[in-house]
Amino acid sequence: MPSIDNIRLHINQELKEFDDYFSKVMKTKVPLLNIIMKYLLHRKGKQMRPILVFLSAKLHGQPAQSTFTAAALIEILHTASLIHDDVVDESNERRGFFSINAVWKSKIAVLVGDYLLAKGLLLAIGNKEYEILNLVSDAVRQMSEGELMQIKNSWKLKISEEEYFEIIRQKTATLISCCSSCGAKSVGCSDEVVYRMHIFGEKLGIAFQIKDDLLDYQLNSFTGKPLGNDIQEKKLTLPLIHALQVSHGVQKNHILRLMNNADKSPKKFHEVLSFIKNHEGISYSVQKMNEYAASALQEIDSFTNMETKSILHEFVSYTIQRDK
Repeated sequence: MPSIDNIRLHINQELKEFDDYFSKVMKTKVPLLNIIMKYLLHRKGKQMRPILVFLSAKLHGQPAQSTFTAAALIEILHTASLIHDDVVDESNERRGFFSINAVWKSKIAVLVGDYLLAKGLLLAIGNKEYEILNLVSDAVRQMSEGELMQIKNSWKLKISEEEYFEIIRQKTATLISCCSSCGAKSVGCSDEVVYRMHIFGEKLGIAFQIKDDLLDYQLNSFTGKPLGNDIQEKKLTLPLIHALQVSHGVQKNHILRLMNNADKSPKKFHEVLSFIKNHEGISYSVQKMNEYAASALQEIDSFTNMETKSILHEFVSYTIQRDK
């Protein structure tokens, strides 16, 4: 399987400089905020979004100061959205660490998320990166719309495949497409190239979210128990949507009733999973994920930087083959 560490080697110097730059950006004169910012920096994830910004820039030129600003802005706003998500979901854990709301309570977590949103906006304005700010702001707007659309559909437990793809396009793919388009914009690419990189990122983002949805039907590698968060939260994702679409009558109605009740037992999870597998929901979702990944790669096929293009191929493969 492709390794994120191998991918990072291609932009190792840029990422080292970015870590230093990002640490400086996150510093504040407020003692409590400084403690929280250090905590956030300590628990940073795989940095897939900054990596995509730098790879997209490097595909077309040499990463510049504008690239670092774009990567930092996206990482700041993404972090803010995760903090707010944890408050809304009352989640006590993020990336194997306690969430901000678990350590400092929800009021502080909301304020930290708001602070980061303002910090990101001021970073872009201070560096006069108005076009990049416009791209990122539009992505945040669409993310919010996608989340609201998903919540609305969870109330009625009814969603078509077309609605599902529109939700994940907005909820997840817009920020990933923002990474690839901002990377291209940061090195002075034409509007046409920026748009092509946007489409590349959008298709990659859809494949990324389908993979996330598939991972929810696997066993937790730490506990051996089913994850099943989407089932508990009544989220209809592609594996279940497809299974419901091809099923009929009594069995379909039974699964919908099961999804609608408050039972969070492993028995419920395994019954829903068995239904999905029997109606080829997993295999269908894997097929759609692979189609979107292949279509994403077609968008960058004509670009001539073979070395970076090869790494982007590896990045796409990693996205759909990762185990968490």
